[in-house]
Amino acid sequence: MRPTHDAALDGFVVAVDRGRYTCAVDGHLVTAMRARELGRRGVVVGDRVAIVGDTSGADGSLARIVRIDERTSVLRRSADDEENTVEGRQERVIVANVDQLVIVSALVDPPPRTGFIDRCLVAAYDADIEPLLCLTKADLAGPDEVLAYYADLDLPYVLCRPDAPLDDLVDRLRSRLSTFIGHSGVGKSTLVNRLSPDADRAVGEVSAIGKGRHTSTSAVALALPGGGWIVDTPGVRSFGIAHVDPENVLHGFPDLLPASVNCAPNCDHLSTPGCGLDALVAEGGADPRRLASYRRLLSSRTGDTRAYD
Repeated sequence: MRPTHDAALDGFVVAVDRGRYTCAVDGHLVTAMRARELGRRGVVVGDRVAIVGDTSGADGSLARIVRIDERTSVLRRSADDEENTVEGRQERVIVANVDQLVIVSALVDPPPRTGFIDRCLVAAYDADIEPLLCLTKADLAGPDEVLAYYADLDLPYVLCRPDAPLDDLVDRLRSRLSTFIGHSGVGKSTLVNRLSPDADRAVGEVSAIGKGRHTSTSAVALALPGGGWIVDTPGVRSFGIAHVDPENVLHGFPDLLPASVNCAPNCDHLSTPGCGLDALVAEGGADPRRLASYRRLLSSRTGDTRAYD
């Protein structure tokens, strides 16, 4: 009979590194390993767990994770779009139990990449996670062009600039678990350090406990002074969606989705005559760039080699 671990303490996984899990327990950090009874079930940043053993957090101490609570959400990505490739099959869980995906994009240097944002939106909607578009470097360029592209979506956004407070962003992060994701150079790390003034120290403490490389190579959760947590992820080059069912890719385009009811039976939304999405765009009901983006994502997801402009 397996032990019930009635005296286990609640923990929150803030970092993972080579079989060691850094957990927040009663206001301090504890290093833990996964108990054998968990089998091969993985533990990721954001997991809420039960911990037993030495939970003092003292140097050299090691506790055990004996239970993983049911997850409310899981944010995943792959290195490629197509599940039939090696990269597409290498699905990676980024964070569990996240409430909000903060998609960080600079308005200039580098310019916004709507294709990347669209991929993130597909993953967020598929995981039932609320997206938030965070546009940085607003002191150097205006947001009108990128906002016009998403005008038909009820997509919340915030503008950030180095010479202004982050009040709007802070309000949307309070009391929530939010994950930040974005390309290198968009100012994500700068934002994180402004939001959590002790971020460098906190990440250093995690690295010291886990003896790992959390500062640049893996996700780490940081507590916000006003409540809530943010999960900082390394800058990514791509955001594959091989884990998303092709039929669900359209859910990442809520401005196009309603028109699909007008499609012919078994419409593939790529080349089937009478596609309701074509009719929607022809009638001026949606931006043609949005349809082109959807079809590029869908074709890459299904292995279709045709180009869609």
